[in-house]
Amino acid sequence: MAAHTGAGCAPSGSWDTMEDVNEPWVEPSPTATALLLLGRGGDPATERGVECPGDLPAPSDPDLVARAAAAKAALGDRVFVLGHHYQRDEVIQFADVTGDSFKLAREAAARPDAEYIVFCGVHFMAESADILTSDRQKVILPDLAAGCSMADMAVLSQVETAWELLQDLGIAGETVPVTYMNSSADIKGFVGRNGGVVCTSSNAKRALTWAYEQGQKVLFLPDQHLGRNTAVLEMGFSLDDCVLYDPHKPGGGLTPEQLRDAKMILWRGHCSVHGRFTLDSVNEVRERVPGVNVLVHPECRHEVVTAADQVGSTEYIIRAIEAAPAGSAWAVGTELNLVRRLALAHPDKQIMFLDRAVCYCSTMNRIDLPHLVWALEELVAGRVVNQITVDPVTAHQARVALDQMLALP
Repeated sequence: MAAHTGAGCAPSGSWDTMEDVNEPWVEPSPTATALLLLGRGGDPATERGVECPGDLPAPSDPDLVARAAAAKAALGDRVFVLGHHYQRDEVIQFADVTGDSFKLAREAAARPDAEYIVFCGVHFMAESADILTSDRQKVILPDLAAGCSMADMAVLSQVETAWELLQDLGIAGETVPVTYMNSSADIKGFVGRNGGVVCTSSNAKRALTWAYEQGQKVLFLPDQHLGRNTAVLEMGFSLDDCVLYDPHKPGGGLTPEQLRDAKMILWRGHCSVHGRFTLDSVNEVRERVPGVNVLVHPECRHEVVTAADQVGSTEYIIRAIEAAPAGSAWAVGTELNLVRRLALAHPDKQIMFLDRAVCYCSTMNRIDLPHLVWALEELVAGRVVNQITVDPVTAHQARVALDQMLALP
């Protein structure tokens, strides 16, 4: 589905200009194709939530910033706006808190007096906020088409089919499900009711260590790369200890022996942005920029992570750049909005995108200023739009898995 395409990429020649530390960041050209890849335009017949009741402001409206500020001021403490690091600057400027998905969900839970939580992120993040906030609070996603390709790669019915296979083989009892935060509430609920745990890119090792204390195997959902990189690079497993379960193939494309022998059963899912980076990207930037430090997210492919100088979560990447000495060069393998923001915030350092192709998360970018203005103005008018709710049973089961993560040593 077009609404869940994770990466929007277009070629750009702007990276050569970043080879001089004193050169400013150069934006990609706003061509019609680039705007589409940024999340503008769409196919209402195939996308959820593209149409907005009422009037969506035009992107060209020169009063958008003033309208957003006025609506937010009118709502006062009744509204709390969360902005994910991958959001556009035009949206981030109105966020009360910025952060990664789990930090933002926790920030929402820490604001019990806020009647409205406007989550500038993607669908699974808003679900997590709804799970962690009180019943009287309403979580709003400005554009329901802001999905996540990775989260959509693990569908509950597929995961239940895989679990039934493990039960038939007699190994479900020794298998602990672990799901990445970047998953739907349904998947978190499945993990909660089957004795598992949620993890983030920051605490994946701790979560897996706990899981192997409970059982002999792990079913890791939905990002194969985070699971593989953590198991092999941080826990001493071999690549042979990991198998890849493909939900679109009979038996996951694996033999019973492979499933019985595996220590880590990886779900065939990935981030469409981080999955773009290749070993060629790393080799090319090292040749082009001598002495460059390659810093990547653990959602990148195994060969990219092993070739990098540093690997870490979004928050880790931000801290590493902040602590880096002036004049140092960094090629960063994560979403472009964040890389661009880091480059502009640290002009004394040479910060560039790891790949020569401009690559935004197109679904994250669907939360633009017109959608934010529309959502805020509707709230001012007393109309709650695009509320994200998780049914009580699923919310309880997902909360079990989230609480288990919070209890990790």
